[in-house]
Amino acid sequence: MSSHSIDFRVYYEDTDAGGIVYHARYLAFAERARTEAIRSCGMPASGLLHDYGLVFVVHDAKLTYRMPLRLDDVLTVTTRLTSLRAASCRLEQIITRGDDVSAEVDVGLACVRAADGRPARFPPLWHDLLTRLAPKD
Repeated sequence: MSSHSIDFRVYYEDTDAGGIVYHARYLAFAERARTEAIRSCGMPASGLLHDYGLVFVVHDAKLTYRMPLRLDDVLTVTTRLTSLRAASCRLEQIITRGDDVSAEVDVGLACVRAADGRPARFPPLWHDLLTRLAPKD
């Protein structure tokens, strides 16, 4: 696969009084896109909890704005894996409108036990699953 792309439309609830997408909504679009990217690899993120008692948590995120999105725009979020370790991964998410980059999100996810929040290794199935989002060399 090597990356995953999904489209969203900007609604009133996503904008400020001027019709421009509110800054925090970019993170919400990125979250939805990550969830769908993982699902597209073959398992919903809820499967990690259900089958292994583990969850993804955002460890850190960097959001760089390039161009504002506005009410009724259709945006595309493209997600790809940039690194994968035993208990964490890093994803790059590019938010575009047509050919124009609106924002870039660099997000680190950690795998933790739901019961106590302690770091845990990805199960081999999930490690392999996440590699589907890595660029093909």
